[in-house]
Amino acid sequence: MIRFEEVTRRFPGGQEALSGLTLEVDKGEMVFVTGHSGAGKSTLLKLIALIDRPTSGQVIVDGQSTRRVKRRKIPAYRRQIGMVFQDHKLLYDRPVADNVALPLVIAGAGPRETGRRVRAALEQVGLLHKERQNPETLSAGEQQRVGIARAIVTRPKLLIADEPTGNLDPDLSLEVMRIFRRFNEVGVTLMIASHDIALIDRLGCRRIELDEGRLATPADHVADEEGGSWP
Repeated sequence: MIRFEEVTRRFPGGQEALSGLTLEVDKGEMVFVTGHSGAGKSTLLKLIALIDRPTSGQVIVDGQSTRRVKRRKIPAYRRQIGMVFQDHKLLYDRPVADNVALPLVIAGAGPRETGRRVRAALEQVGLLHKERQNPETLSAGEQQRVGIARAIVTRPKLLIADEPTGNLDPDLSLEVMRIFRRFNEVGVTLMIASHDIALIDRLGCRRIELDEGRLATPADHVADEEGGSWP
């Protein structure tokens, strides 16, 4: 589903966020990307979403090389990818349903189809009863679930999340991960950047650790399930 081939991202001034990175994520996997602040986690996700492009090397998503995607085709490319952010990025002047509907509106979906998909997405995250509320009235965990609903409303093949539990307490973090796990169980590929190693170790998923833009070890980490199991 995702392949990085000797990918380097170098910024003006010579700083390298990623350095010759090669890795692969299979279709249907749920994989965590870990590493210290500045290790390259966010850059990796941005390259997948075509928010940024590599300086050298190749990123392949679902068989398509991102370097062949022209600027005008980026919106269409992103429709296959759901994106969840740590800071939610919600519009506080619009109700929950309108926030979730935004990707469909941009894609030109009709009102009936948009309404049906928005309700289905909100139901999956347990917030259908709050579709007319303003995001400001919701808790941090609920706001994050609105962000997840918006990410999956287009029924993406791939979901990427950048520190989605970074601002949440342990119970809410676990709740968000349970939602991600449900999507993974129906075939969605997930790639999640997180620093919460204790939570990751409970899930038993593959872990890719970055260190200064490179893989921390020759082999990807696999969580040790002896210390806990998926609740």
